[in-house]
Amino acid sequence: MVDRHNQSFFGQSSGMTFISPSKADPFIFIKSIKKKENGDWEKPSLGEGKTIKCNLEEMVMILEVLKGNRKAWSSYHNFNESKTSISFKWDEKSEDKIYINIANYSKMLSYSQIIILRMLFEHLLKEKIVFATIPYKKYRANRKKDYDLDESSEGEKSEESDDMPIIVEEKVDLEDNKITQIYGTIKGESNKALLLNLNDDHEIWFPKSVIRSNYSPEKEVNQTFLVDTWILKKNNINYTKN
Repeated sequence: MVDRHNQSFFGQSSGMTFISPSKADPFIFIKSIKKKENGDWEKPSLGEGKTIKCNLEEMVMILEVLKGNRKAWSSYHNFNESKTSISFKWDEKSEDKIYINIANYSKMLSYSQIIILRMLFEHLLKEKIVFATIPYKKYRANRKKDYDLDESSEGEKSEESDDMPIIVEEKVDLEDNKITQIYGTIKGESNKALLLNLNDDHEIWFPKSVIRSNYSPEKEVNQTFLVDTWILKKNNINYTKN
């Protein structure tokens, strides 16, 4: 069973990616980028583009638009005293186009893309209702059962998914265990590295070259990262096997 989902829609000058870091997270990220005047695409790793975080209620409203039950939905996000407008709206003259606007980024979805995104949101909501609305410890227990693997639960915290414990966890069958999935928050960023907080007193600089997954540049947001396992071993970071 796949834990992470990532779906992108790109045109000639704009692109939008919908990211679910984990089925245990009660949110998704929507990342928007566009081409610059020199023809290069914006790079989120350099702080370019726009990334927003949508909770379960917002996902429901977006799905209502994708299903055609609503003609439009709009909202505002406040982050660091900055307001970001969000809207999903059907084309008034066509029944097979939806326009997505996030701040000054826009993307038109064709009918086939609408169907794909609708099916993705239906799937994400179903699994998040199951796994993101239960204590994280129970989610881990269910996940171990799904994979039929044994794992010791000694020392594991039992907290609700809204305040998930920041742990390090190995990804199953991913490049012969050379890549590991970790949970953490971004505390700082340079051109070549991210400062990640893995627990209350453990902050480590990770070179961006060892981070293999997309991530939100927002600070103080719990999210998952896929990183090279060797960097964890080099820094003596313990991680548990699924």
